[in-house]
Amino acid sequence: MSDSISYDTKYLGAFVTNKDIENILPELETAHNYLTRKNGPGKDFLGWTDLPTSTGRAMLLDMVKTASRLRKKADIIIVVGIGGSYLGAKAAIEMLTPEFGEKKVFFAGFNICDEYLDGLLRMAKGKEIAVNVISKSGTTTEPAIAFRMIFDLMKKKYSRKELAGRIVCTTDNKRGALKAMADANGYKCYVIPDDVGGRFSVLSPVGLFPAAAAGIDISEMIKGAQKCRKELSSPDINKNQCYKYAAVRNILYRKGKRIEVLSNFDNKFHFVSEWWKQLFGESEGKASKGIFPASCDFSADLHSMGQFLQDGSRNIFETFLVDCEDRDMCVIPKEKSDTDELNYLAGKSLSFVNRKAYMATSEAHFEGGVPNSSIMIPAKTAFYLGQLFYFFQTAVAISGYISGVNPFDQPGVEAYKKKMFKLLGKPGA
Repeated sequence: MSDSISYDTKYLGAFVTNKDIENILPELETAHNYLTRKNGPGKDFLGWTDLPTSTGRAMLLDMVKTASRLRKKADIIIVVGIGGSYLGAKAAIEMLTPEFGEKKVFFAGFNICDEYLDGLLRMAKGKEIAVNVISKSGTTTEPAIAFRMIFDLMKKKYSRKELAGRIVCTTDNKRGALKAMADANGYKCYVIPDDVGGRFSVLSPVGLFPAAAAGIDISEMIKGAQKCRKELSSPDINKNQCYKYAAVRNILYRKGKRIEVLSNFDNKFHFVSEWWKQLFGESEGKASKGIFPASCDFSADLHSMGQFLQDGSRNIFETFLVDCEDRDMCVIPKEKSDTDELNYLAGKSLSFVNRKAYMATSEAHFEGGVPNSSIMIPAKTAFYLGQLFYFFQTAVAISGYISGVNPFDQPGVEAYKKKMFKLLGKPGA
């Protein structure tokens, strides 16, 4: 088994030529210099590049110790956050914990759906609760509402002293409403670095602490990210698979491929795709530019979106996330009657069939006019997920710089907030 994720470009064909790659190399070099010298647009938000090395062993052990304490005293741990303060941790937990095991970690604050929060609160009433609330300011509407309502439930159940042992805040180091509340009440705090934006924060306590609370080995995530960081130090596109992916995306974009679909054949990658969509959409979609990030879960979506991908508008390219680990967990049995005509598959594993479905799909979509490439992941482990997180973060930084935008701001996110605050009657709106 390889010890690194890899990038397979077999089904790009004539859509991306050697000449195309050669022509984009100067822009790639400029983007590399921006990132490594930290002198490009958004240079004040490049702290994420150093998280694999700046997150020391002492900090990791402290998070594991605190998470273990919460796991022992609480039936459920509610993580409150939105966007980058939610999706990375959700992706890690969904990918790395048993799908049908006892659920320990729940999420709130990522929407304002009354039925969801009401159901969560009703479920929590009869259980021992702990909370990890994640917000730099403490006043972001969606998580602030959720935390207020969860806190209202908890303060009726626990003393002030007991609350202090059940609430962990991940917030700004010095300022903000949540930091003030934590200091006043003695809540445990972890810091969101000033130079790390939300969607780039998964390898900080924002993503690591909830993962630890779910029992994931966060030291392995950091080790994977460290390895990826080292491998991406060279700007040589023949050695740097991440840079090649970033270059390919921009070449295809300039040829009219405006939509990228991240497809997988493993439902445990679903929230990795959701995290990826936020990372790429918020980083690149500005100044009337950007590749629209979409995702598909196969083979389910092959029976719906598969039609569009095969025969629809040719403004799409596709990237597959592929788990390369072979498993024999489900072997198809032989039936004497063979009524369903499946005996030709008898003795074969479901993993084998799934792999052939991926191979068939990538080839069929290519022949249908959809250039596609694949990011190959040796296995679904914390180590390789750490690699993948860092791979994608670096890719979107390089890709954004090539396309001529600042990958680290998000001016458009504020537009709906201003309208909503006015409609809600917020003072001063």
